[in-house]
Amino acid sequence: MGVAARAIRAAVAVAPLRTELRTLAVPAFDADAGLLRVEATGVCGSDWPYYQHYPQERGPLILGHETVGHVSAIGAAAAKRWGVKEGDRVALEEYLPCGHCEYCLSGDLRLCEATELRAGTLRYGSTGLSQAPGLWGGYSEYLYLHPSTVFHKLPAHVPARHATLALPLGNGIEWVVRQGRVAPGQTVVIQGPGQQGLACVIAAKEAGASTIIVTGLGRPADRLRLEVAKKLGADHTIDVESEDLLVKVSELTGGRMADVVVDCAAGGPSTVTAAIRLARKRGTILLAAQKQTRLPEFDSDALISRFLTVKGMRGHSFEAVETAIRIIASGRYPLHEMCTHLFGLDQVDLALRSIGGTGLDDAIHMSIDPWQ
Repeated sequence: MGVAARAIRAAVAVAPLRTELRTLAVPAFDADAGLLRVEATGVCGSDWPYYQHYPQERGPLILGHETVGHVSAIGAAAAKRWGVKEGDRVALEEYLPCGHCEYCLSGDLRLCEATELRAGTLRYGSTGLSQAPGLWGGYSEYLYLHPSTVFHKLPAHVPARHATLALPLGNGIEWVVRQGRVAPGQTVVIQGPGQQGLACVIAAKEAGASTIIVTGLGRPADRLRLEVAKKLGADHTIDVESEDLLVKVSELTGGRMADVVVDCAAGGPSTVTAAIRLARKRGTILLAAQKQTRLPEFDSDALISRFLTVKGMRGHSFEAVETAIRIIASGRYPLHEMCTHLFGLDQVDLALRSIGGTGLDDAIHMSIDPWQ
């Protein structure tokens, strides 16, 4: 397939809330690496804090880690190790794991020390241009394929903007199915109707949950997302600003409350304390949204008296992403309702501001097409 371009265009974050279009050189690479021609990259909610609070120590960087594309060039050793060839269509993990620690060997790549977000570690979408060869993010025409890259093969018929849901939907599968162990007939409450909350709706539907309840705010953006939640399979939605959340869930469940509560809500810690009250005895609470603050009130006695299980959720396993790709390829869900916008490289700033709530109100999951 090869690389036809002599230079590569990329949207580079250079300061807080500031992106520049730059032209970068096509990198040379060793036999154990390669190059991906980016087809599209999804805009993840985690890109926003990076963009808003720019990590000065990493210098200019290319954001974007929900990347799909075609293997454009590949070294001989890499082809043998990865099991892919030039022209293959793939989705990438953001993680670049070591491959030999206990977590990697058990499939928990996200727990490998090499994937931790800290100075010196490599990860797609959060590594600076100063780290050779610089092409570490998906908001670019091409992406460097590091020797530790983790690949998922993609069917040809899946639209690129749908394929960029592989990682967020993989999170939903990991949290709801693999960790929450939602079973047929159970009730699931999902707090927050953003990308991850909607992914959890699909995961709960796949698991056979009989009652799926999604909560959100009264603002226009959440009202749109709550409508999409119903199209994806949610049975009920609740505007927590106009209805009493606990009373409504009690009414909908005949007083039994939820078997599993998934907190995907951005913002303060109030949803955590609400989750404890929403879960039934022997229920499970999955904390999937960081609050960046400590809980002012935490009733640990409630966990004991009601025999609750609380789990912190983090990323996805390899198998969860494989499952997500099969679901996407099946066409069973109207994913176009989630995939609201497709932007070019010159609109990366708008896309990031939209995911942060200061841009477009009707944006849910956006993708960047570097060739648009």
